[in-house]
Amino acid sequence: MLEPFLKFFVVFFVVVDPIALVPVFAGLTEGATAAYRRRMAIKSVLVAAAIIIAFALSGAGFLAKMGISIDSFRIFGGVLLFLVALEMVFARESGTRTSTDEQAESRRRADISVFPLAFPFMSGPGALTTILLWFGPVSVLQQPLMFATLLAAALAVLAISLLVMLGADRLTRLLGVTGTNVVNRLLGVVLGALAVQFVVDGVRASFGVAAG
Repeated sequence: MLEPFLKFFVVFFVVVDPIALVPVFAGLTEGATAAYRRRMAIKSVLVAAAIIIAFALSGAGFLAKMGISIDSFRIFGGVLLFLVALEMVFARESGTRTSTDEQAESRRRADISVFPLAFPFMSGPGALTTILLWFGPVSVLQQPLMFATLLAAALAVLAISLLVMLGADRLTRLLGVTGTNVVNRLLGVVLGALAVQFVVDGVRASFGVAAG
């Protein structure tokens, strides 16, 4: 179970990109008390975990009811993740996570845990797509160990996100804007390659089904 854990951990870590939370969390909580920052960080991770667990348990069933195959979703998911990767590589504001209007709204909110931290940053379209792609073929009843392994990897990434937010001030001083962009670009390259592989696997499986 170590290999699937590590593979999914790397993929989910790149998609969620906890490093990107450093400037976001620091900016949204600037001037706030330590207690407020801690409360927002913990609550946002709990909400994101609830969303991810819900998608892991019911995502495949929802696709089946909609008549969408996992392979078709894998192709679209690969394209979506590729767009996220491009935004990371070019260090642009991610339109797949939050828009300018949403950012402005978040600054007016006293509670930033649900929006924009839990959604769309930690459990946004890219993260939920990844959850559906990996958990879709895994049945919690027939493959409980595999399901638990993947879920543990996802929760480990959220735990890292929590640590990153709790140490956002120190990390901001350590990395700076340039350092954060460099890390994001490197992770974007990895995510882009994974996204292409998702599309290739989806197309290959679709043609295989058609040929059969």
